Amino acid sequence: MKYAAELINRITKGIDGIRIGVHICRGNWSKQEEVLLTGDYARLLPALERMNIHQFVLEYATPRAGDIDIVGKNLSDRELGLGVVNPRTDEVEPVAAIVAKAEKALEYYRPEQLFLNTDCGFGCFAGRSVNVEEVAYKKLCAIVEAAKVLRRKYC
Repeated sequence: MKYAAELINRITKGIDGIRIGVHICRGNWSKQEEVLLTGDYARLLPALERMNIHQFVLEYATPRAGDIDIVGKNLSDRELGLGVVNPRTDEVEPVAAIVAKAEKALEYYRPEQLFLNTDCGFGCFAGRSVNVEEVAYKKLCAIVEAAKVLRRKYC
């Protein structure tokens, strides 16, 4: 992991004027949650702390990622792209649930540091999307509505 952090820093060295983020994927190849990566981000913290980047885009839509407290207590000097919807499920997350996840993250991050995201993209393999367009659209609409609620409340 130390080497991975060094590589990220070498790649981004000298790049100015843009936001640089790193996404950590926990698995997007199956709709079966039990076959995807499980565990919190604690073991990655030493490497993440060394990375000279602005934003971590992390998956928190499922319990597989653990609690936001681990990242929030250690990486609140950066921005967080918070995964709030699961692109692999057919159920659309309620706006209130998305808001609640964001509010938990706001215990550590200022509103301008927080970005609402899907855990991963909706299409991960050429010719095979993880979800159908109608469901993906509804999930994105739920994120937009949650963002509106949060902006009214915190901005």
